[in-house]
Amino acid sequence: MEPGARARQLEARAEMLIRRPVAEVFEASVDPAITSRFWFSRGSGKLEAGGTVQWHWDMYGFAMDVTVHEIEQDRRIRVDWGMADETPTTIEWIFTARPDGTTFVSVTNCGFAGSADDKVVAAIGSTEGFAFVLAGAKALLEHGIALHLVPDRFPDGLGGS
Repeated sequence: MEPGARARQLEARAEMLIRRPVAEVFEASVDPAITSRFWFSRGSGKLEAGGTVQWHWDMYGFAMDVTVHEIEQDRRIRVDWGMADETPTTIEWIFTARPDGTTFVSVTNCGFAGSADDKVVAAIGSTEGFAFVLAGAKALLEHGIALHLVPDRFPDGLGGS
């Protein structure tokens, strides 16, 4: 690396076009009554700037604390999340309204801790996970179908293969 150059931070990224208006896609991302139909089992409340909620994955027996840093209605969400015994990472959703009434969603996750290998493993897992989340949101919002992608990823639990 050249002197004075900054190292690029490792980040996970998943993106998807969802054929629904931006207000609907955004609401599905902040309201746990909707989000729980394609991602986590339940949430303690709606995402609001400055607030903290807890998301539960009952099928896997864990929960994550989510601290909401920024919400720009129908445009952007930025949170930190993590379990109590780990360094939180930052997730950012960008919602881009398109002229045809569809929405392009980009999700990035960064701030992974540990060795270089640990960070790479975490980024790959996060990319996979958010790809499932966006695909599940797309199926639900476009077709009303709950695909159960997240619970079906590890049907024998997180300890299974």
